[in-house]
Amino acid sequence: MSKKGGKELPAAEISSFCGQVTLVLEAGLPLYDGMETLAGADAASEHADVYRAVSQGVTETGSLYEALKRDSRWPAYLVEMVGIGERSGKLEQVMRELEVYYAREDRIRTSVVSAVTYPMVLGVMLVVIVLILLWRVLPVFRQVLDSMGVGMNDTGSALMRLGTAVGWVVLTLVGLILLAALVCAVLARTRHRDKVMGLLGKLPAMARLNKALSASRVASVLSMMLSGGFTSDEALEMAASVLSDRTAAGQVARIRAEMEQGKGFADAVCDAGVFEELHGRMLRMGSATGREDQVLQKLAGLYEEQVETDIARLVSIIEPTLVSLLSVVIGAVLLSVILPMAGILSSL
Repeated sequence: MSKKGGKELPAAEISSFCGQVTLVLEAGLPLYDGMETLAGADAASEHADVYRAVSQGVTETGSLYEALKRDSRWPAYLVEMVGIGERSGKLEQVMRELEVYYAREDRIRTSVVSAVTYPMVLGVMLVVIVLILLWRVLPVFRQVLDSMGVGMNDTGSALMRLGTAVGWVVLTLVGLILLAALVCAVLARTRHRDKVMGLLGKLPAMARLNKALSASRVASVLSMMLSGGFTSDEALEMAASVLSDRTAAGQVARIRAEMEQGKGFADAVCDAGVFEELHGRMLRMGSATGREDQVLQKLAGLYEEQVETDIARLVSIIEPTLVSLLSVVIGAVLLSVILPMAGILSSL
């Protein structure tokens, strides 16, 4: 059967699906019965065809992995994890962990969208107001002065030209920034989302945020794999497949290389710089007590909180900056008109 294509399912939808599959497995129902029930329950949803295809695939093959692999709308990471769960006999545990993982991904994505939306609205307001001032208001003032039969002196003309130039420069810069943000937002809703996040992570203001995001993903995947009974090498291989940040992917490769040379898992992870020093000591303690998976799960939550904090901090900087820029530009444009006119009127 040919592989179906389309837009990848949202993280919230995937998390819900994983949770429902977990319930089916916990209840001891045959998987094909559970998928048929799930497809019937979601018959009215916008993704009904996806669930019908999964149900049909499970009925035909007896494997959830084979059913999901037929449709490219399911993320490759989810599909491979389901395959590992089936082969190891721990599908229920894997689906439970995937539910938590994609719920975390949805929260992070929602935080990013919320952080970007308001500054973009302010930017659009700035563009509209400045455009109205330059396109409609300034020409009206010039017409008023011409109708009065008076002209401006050199200073007044220079001020008006300066105000106009400032307005157009700011309008162009903000317009280009908004266009770039719009392109990134559109690409982020496609399969290029990880590439976009990796590109934005190269910006200085986004470097810390991107590092925390990568650390959260690495910790989450490693925790999920280790708790499922997989080896550390298998866990690291899966972690590398979900990272868009080349720096973080390189760190994971370094961990594997050092482990091949005989270094322990916790020491290799700490030396690679994936986690902060304090969190590295926590991982070493967890390794000494045989609870690496629990420590990594906690670290994933800590880094998720750090991501949300960094986003809030970034927004707290962007918002007042845009408001200040809006005030300065509008003030400059208006003063460039009012001051020359006041000088002319005073000379009458």
